[in-house]
Amino acid sequence: MADRLGNLEEMVLLMVVLVKEQAYGVLVREAYMEQYKQEISLSAIHTVLRRLEDKGFLVSELGGASAERGGRRKRLYRVTAFGYKKLTEYQEERNRIWSLIPKLKF
Repeated sequence: MADRLGNLEEMVLLMVVLVKEQAYGVLVREAYMEQYKQEISLSAIHTVLRRLEDKGFLVSELGGASAERGGRRKRLYRVTAFGYKKLTEYQEERNRIWSLIPKLKF
């Protein structure tokens, strides 16, 4: 299990945590675009979600089928304890580095 996150992986993982229990591709993409104010394709989101699951940051399960999806089921993702721990470590590391940077005046 790899314990490093790329920038996009970290951003998508944060969106899974943000949308909580019903985190599936479309909602994660919408949250990403709302929070980061930039476009991303649904296929890119799905690729990152699968990679995060392969690395152990996420787990997934199939939700119930719905008529609006033509009977197809959604794959729902949630963060693992390992994934949340890593996000916390990343935040602490960034905060530590920011605390070392002197305040600049312009």
